[in-house]
Amino acid sequence: MQTLTLNNGIEMPALGLGVFQTAPEETKAAVTAALELGYRHIDTAAAYGNEREVGQAIRDSTVPRDEIFIETKIWISDYGYDETLHAFDKSASKLGVDQIDLLLLHQALPSDFDRTLAAYRALETLLTDGKVRAIGVSNFMTDHLTALLDATSVVPAVNQLEIHPYFQQHAVLDFDDQHGILNQAWSPIGGITFYPGYGENRRSVLQDPAVTRVAGTHGKSPAQVLLRWGLQQGRSVIPKSTKRARIAENIDVFDFELTAEELTALDALETNRRGGPEPEAVTLADYGRVIPEA
Repeated sequence: MQTLTLNNGIEMPALGLGVFQTAPEETKAAVTAALELGYRHIDTAAAYGNEREVGQAIRDSTVPRDEIFIETKIWISDYGYDETLHAFDKSASKLGVDQIDLLLLHQALPSDFDRTLAAYRALETLLTDGKVRAIGVSNFMTDHLTALLDATSVVPAVNQLEIHPYFQQHAVLDFDDQHGILNQAWSPIGGITFYPGYGENRRSVLQDPAVTRVAGTHGKSPAQVLLRWGLQQGRSVIPKSTKRARIAENIDVFDFELTAEELTALDALETNRRGGPEPEAVTLADYGRVIPEA
């Protein structure tokens, strides 16, 4: 497994299993399969409602805890300094761990950015206290990052973003690169592009002729090509699946390399169409939800 070095020196497996929209009853089996197949990085979130099952799979695994990189996220409903410290306790208890490897703020909260800053200062405290090994953010745009960097001490180690050939977010990626923030792709195979909520005219990046053509050249699947595209550009990727065969397919991406011409062809697929929510539209009124106690 290829690893990436975060800006505080921590090594993180470049590829992990994501469990977004994985039902709790399916999560344990998916994480168990991933660990058996060689994954050592699991990405979850308080808002996913499956941290407990992720923890159960990790505890039941024969893989030692110190070989597994656990990443989770604080939801906006738990922003604020004391609230976020308590949110860590909830997540750690559900996961069954004393220390979380990477803890992120799940979204910026532009309508109450002071609350966002207070939440990040809580992450800084958790980092100082050794309760987390690295901290970061998710879905933060350049203006959010600029305000965060101006008001806090620790540069985020990671910014987790929607990144796939149809939506590449170059301005944010460049900003992160300039500030030593690792870009991590959620929906790296473009799964968001064929979710029902994406719109009536949705199309799957997996079926794009440019992608299938490269896949045929290498004898790989379109998903494997898209993961390789992200990895070769220095990003972390966290594909999601609940099917063992797909989980196995997604980790089998370290034995081939895309050419410069192939990378350019995939870069050219940009549509500038976001699949997830607009970051500026995220408010407690519309997206707030109670995160249950452990």
